[in-house]
Amino acid sequence: MATVLSRNVSHLRNIRKHLYYHTLIKCRSSPSTEILHHRTPRHHPQSVIGVGTGFESLAINQRFLLSTSSSKVKSDGGQKSGDSKQSRFEAWKSVRGGPVSWLSLLLVIATGAGILVYYNNEKKRHIEALNNSSKAVKEGPSAGQAAIGGPFSLINHDGKHVTDKDFLGKWTIIYFGFTHCPDICPDELQKLAAAVDKIKEKTRIDIVPVFISVDPERDTVEQVREYVKEFHPKLVGLTGNPDEIKKVARAYRVYYMKTAEEDSDYLVDHSIVMYLMGPDMKFVKFFGKNNDVDTLTDGVIKEIKEYKK
Repeated sequence: MATVLSRNVSHLRNIRKHLYYHTLIKCRSSPSTEILHHRTPRHHPQSVIGVGTGFESLAINQRFLLSTSSSKVKSDGGQKSGDSKQSRFEAWKSVRGGPVSWLSLLLVIATGAGILVYYNNEKKRHIEALNNSSKAVKEGPSAGQAAIGGPFSLINHDGKHVTDKDFLGKWTIIYFGFTHCPDICPDELQKLAAAVDKIKEKTRIDIVPVFISVDPERDTVEQVREYVKEFHPKLVGLTGNPDEIKKVARAYRVYYMKTAEEDSDYLVDHSIVMYLMGPDMKFVKFFGKNNDVDTLTDGVIKEIKEYKK
């Protein structure tokens, strides 16, 4: 019985040795991490050499694992650096090959700058042209002669037929309006009357003020007579039939139009301009509503002096 037990124990020990050495040989040939968790067998005389060899294998395996981890870290760092460079290249490539490249962007900026410069130059040239043309109209008495003025035949406030020839040899200022005008016409006629008197004082020249009605339906001879005598004793009032008024207004480029009627009371929208005519009844200059008595007086005197040169 003892012999059988001894034989079995010896057989089990041989099996364990075989398994242990087989594990050590496998550890040397493959860097498996399982060796780190391998439990060392209990010390006995037969396993001293095996245990020493196992520790040596563990140290070798540990160095191998550390070198493997370091290589892995370096590999990961290199991969990250490569990924960063690749991302920058992809971003540059997307801009270069995208719908808006750097070259096209520069072309757009250059084109916009060129258009802006061209627009500014054209704007300056246009403003200079307007200024020059305005100056030519103001300073050149012959600029508007062919466009403004012309023959007419009307009835004055005394009921007499008069034409443009009746005013030859005199300086004349003509104003178009209507007797039912509530405010603008009275203001302009008062300004005209005051300017005529000032011009007389400064230059000893008689200016003939003329009022031409653009409301022939209501402005009869009697109505015009009562109206003009309220402003100046030398103010000449002229009226006529609708065709005659239409003709003279067209000759002087005057706009007028009746507003909406309400029974017999209506207003007439019209140009607010005074026309200075020379002794030959040629157009010299016009003066708008923005002129006051002094500027109107000085403007007329200046034109008279220029005309005499």
